[in-house]
Amino acid sequence: MTPANPLPDTRVTRQALIDACLRMNDRHLNQGTSGNISARIDGGILITPSGVPYEDLTPDAMVTIPLTGLPASNGPKPSSEWPFHQGMHRARPDMPVVLHAHPPYCSVLAVQRRAIPACHYMIAAFGGNNVPLADYALFGSPELCANMAQIMADRHGCLMANHGATVLGETIDKAFWRLEELETLARTYLFSSIGGEAVILSDAEIAEVLVAFQDYGPRAASDT
Repeated sequence: MTPANPLPDTRVTRQALIDACLRMNDRHLNQGTSGNISARIDGGILITPSGVPYEDLTPDAMVTIPLTGLPASNGPKPSSEWPFHQGMHRARPDMPVVLHAHPPYCSVLAVQRRAIPACHYMIAAFGGNNVPLADYALFGSPELCANMAQIMADRHGCLMANHGATVLGETIDKAFWRLEELETLARTYLFSSIGGEAVILSDAEIAEVLVAFQDYGPRAASDT
């Protein structure tokens, strides 16, 4: 797994994390301050602080935590989900952005403890033939970190039992794009049971889409 270049620790990056939080709530992908986002930077991880309303966030409010070990005991408190963010950044060095939220349709499937099968070709945006479900564990716990690292070893997104959803991104924009796509997939899968049942694409059909998806999705601004 080839490590991706870390994002620069600049006010632009910090503001982009805030903008992603605001967009999550504006697009009804999250509620209140239950979502969080992090980006790997040189020397650590930038993550949103705990319990601060998104509209009150400033670039200086973003918290820096180490890639391994505990956050500093002084200064702003990082999101309560920092342990699994830290774990995901270690487990997936190819993905410098981790985005977690409680989208409504994803959350319905999460509390039903249902993964999303290949009901639509956009499943390939998440790296395989399904969006898997991580086993339940207390938020912020080592068990949740282990569950997430295992289930996301070869995926770019997952549902979290009785919790919500998490996606990974090569950029902040691509992580946000995946979150929107995941919520759309969850809604499609749930609604497909009304008056019928989803027809699942075969592994061969999804393998074909995975090849076509190698350069799919929004590009970083520097690539345009």
